[in-house]
Amino acid sequence: MLQRILYFILIFSFFSCNKENNDIPSYVKIDDVDLLYNQDFGANTDNITDVWFYIDDNLQGVYEMPVEFPILNEGIQNIRIKAGVKANGIASTRIQYPFYNSYFDTIELNQDESKIISPIFTYNDEFTPAPDQIEDFESSGTIIDSTLNSEIDFSIISENQNHYAYAKIDTPNINFEASTQDLILPQQGAPVYLEIDYKSSTEFLVGMYINYSQDVVKRELLWVTPKQDWNKIYINLTSTVSESIGAVSFKVFINMRRNDPSISEEISFDNVKILY
Repeated sequence: MLQRILYFILIFSFFSCNKENNDIPSYVKIDDVDLLYNQDFGANTDNITDVWFYIDDNLQGVYEMPVEFPILNEGIQNIRIKAGVKANGIASTRIQYPFYNSYFDTIELNQDESKIISPIFTYNDEFTPAPDQIEDFESSGTIIDSTLNSEIDFSIISENQNHYAYAKIDTPNINFEASTQDLILPQQGAPVYLEIDYKSSTEFLVGMYINYSQDVVKRELLWVTPKQDWNKIYINLTSTVSESIGAVSFKVFINMRRNDPSISEEISFDNVKILY
């Protein structure tokens, strides 16, 4: 009888140990990512905040960086990582950015060990932009100009071998507005995004002028929160463009107002890209 009891205890212990060993995860650690420079897409500034992690094209999870997360898979694994951003700068609208290629790699995962990965992303060449879709203020002439609604013009500032646009609203002026040239954009539901690097002392408005054959419609899209340091934002223009049936062309604009007469307001912007 005692032998039978010991036998069952050994069998139970064996399967328990196997189960516990199978449940010991491997770990993946991603602290940061990089975006390779591509002259067709201008400067390689980015604001990639998340990674979408796949094994054999099966989504394992969406993680905000920096992150270390467990995975039950072990051994040699084929992985795919997609770059995630906050559409319109809003944390609740995290998306896979459609204009970045996925990062592919083959890694070895071992139980209770952490694998460090540093993904490198590139722009998708299928969306190579035309010259009138990018403005980095590095050459003479710009695709962006002050509009008739603006009381002031912007100037080009050179700093640390980089050029960017700058505007300051002082007394007696209260309004600054600049827009792109006319843009021909797809209206079949294809993704259309604005990328812009900026810093500003107060919020500013991003919108579109929708040009019809006999009318121009001004559409306000997003109020962007002020930032003291340079920040990048990805603004989704897709629905506005797709809903504008019959439009001949579009202009993207930014508008900033001085609401307190005792305070001047400033805005700097750079690396403006309209991608579709």
